[in-house]
Formats: sequence, C-alpha cells, structure tokens
Amino acid sequence: MTRRRQQTGRNMPNNRREGFVRIISGRWRGRKLPVHDVEGLRPTTDRVKETVFNWLAQDLFEANCLDLFTGSGSLSFEALSRGASHVTMLELDKKAAEQLEKNRTMIGADNAKVHNTDSLAFLKQPGTPFDIVFIDPPFRKKLLPEVFDLLEQNNWLAPNAVIYIEAEKELGELDTPAHWHMNKEKAAGQVCYRLFEREEA
Repeated sequence: MTRRRQQTGRNMPNNRREGFVRIISGRWRGRKLPVHDVEGLRPTTDRVKETVFNWLAQDLFEANCLDLFTGSGSLSFEALSRGASHVTMLELDKKAAEQLEKNRTMIGADNAKVHNTDSLAFLKQPGTPFDIVFIDPPFRKKLLPEVFDLLEQNNWLAPNAVIYIEAEKELGELDTPAHWHMNKEKAAGQVCYRLFEREEA
C-alpha cells in the first residue's frame, strides 16, 4: 500500500463526488471517462486543465507526449482529444492502469499506450525523446528532483520539449535544470502548476 500511494499521481480529495473525468474539448469533447477509486487519486480539475491546454495550444498538435504518474488519465485523454499524435501513460497501480486501458479502448484511442509500471523505474531506461511531458506526482514524496534528472540523463526530452509540472504550492520555486525556462505559472488552492520550455543544453 505504501508503494502504491507514493507512485500514483493526481491525488483526489477525500470528499470526492464524481467517479469520472470529463474531456473538455476536441475529438471526444464532453465524454466522461470512469475513474477507478484508488486511494490518493486526484484528477486535474477542469479549471486547471482548461488553462493548461490553452497554454499548450500551439505545441500540442501531432506532439508525442509522456504522462508520468498518469492516475485518472485526465491530461492524457485531453491531449489525445486535442490532436496529440501519441501519448504514453505510466501508472503503477494495477487497477488504475486497467481502467486507463478500458477507457483507451472505449473511445478508440489507438494512438495511446498504457504501461502498468513505476514511473521512476521506467525513466531509468534509455529513452526516446518526447515533445511534451506531463509531471503530476503524488504530493509530499519529494519525487520531482529525481524525475528531472532522469528525464535529462536518459534522453527522454526533445531539444525544445515542453514540460508541465503540477505540484503542491508549499514547495515554492522548483529546482529545475538551468535550461528549462518557465513560461507560465498559476496557482489554484494548494496546487501550483507551471509550464516550462526546454532549450538544448
């Protein structure tokens, strides 16, 4: 149980009222996708998601995306709906990963791949560069520094990759690589979300 809570992303509040995520725009606009009830799961809210995808509007079409700590798949399926060429989803919890696969099949997202795996273990392999990376790890587990290092060390980022990071506001300024430049930043409640653009080191 401890391992699962450490690695499952999108931590959902205890007063959760809905068992689904909604696709806001694009090919599958309005579709509601079931979410497996995993302890600690928190889908990115519609308000935050709409802001994020407005930020990504110029970068998303035909982009190859990596979603770490996928959780509910809220960001992955939104990206696919809006024209991403492919999304790779990483989720450690078996039931959550099975639900992601069911949702992928249900909407016919053939350009997505679900991996039931630990995101950090996956990143320790030699990588293939991605255009967009979504990073929304479970809060207060201090996972971000290792994620940043592994993305850079193992060739997971395209030269001008765009990186979205959602983290607890209390962390303050993030210690990202020097050649990651923050373009956007907003906060909602206790969450801070940021968009970085990478320049080739």
